[in-house]
Amino acid sequence: MTARPTPEPWYKDGLAFACTRCGHCCTGAPGYVWVDADEIAALAAHRGETPDEFSMKFVRKVGRRHSLIEKPGGDCVFWDREAGCTVYEARPVQCRTWPFWPENVETPEAWEHVTQVCPGSGEGRRYSAEEIVESIGKVRS
Repeated sequence: MTARPTPEPWYKDGLAFACTRCGHCCTGAPGYVWVDADEIAALAAHRGETPDEFSMKFVRKVGRRHSLIEKPGGDCVFWDREAGCTVYEARPVQCRTWPFWPENVETPEAWEHVTQVCPGSGEGRRYSAEEIVESIGKVRS
């Protein structure tokens, strides 16, 4: 029996995105920004701290996982209204892969919703379907 070919995704021609650093994905309702030991180490180094120092100030345990803490109201602890993301160069994979998360590219309608809330979605560089699939594979839900 031969395997069925995998159907092409609806975004087979790619999707455009250019981060405007507007902060819409960094602010608002509370949630989780999942981080692993390597990401904690990178963020700590970026800030000139040890991983332990960084973790004591900015990481919370959620079950068996770790998430960055938030400001009251839900904004990312590293979002500054004037400066933007203060750890942009060392930001976690979850942040680096936005907006190419599974739920955002599942359907054209889901992507349309993203373009309504994220000014960089649908603009700028066109990412190939392969790049989008690779990004989806990095997301930890």
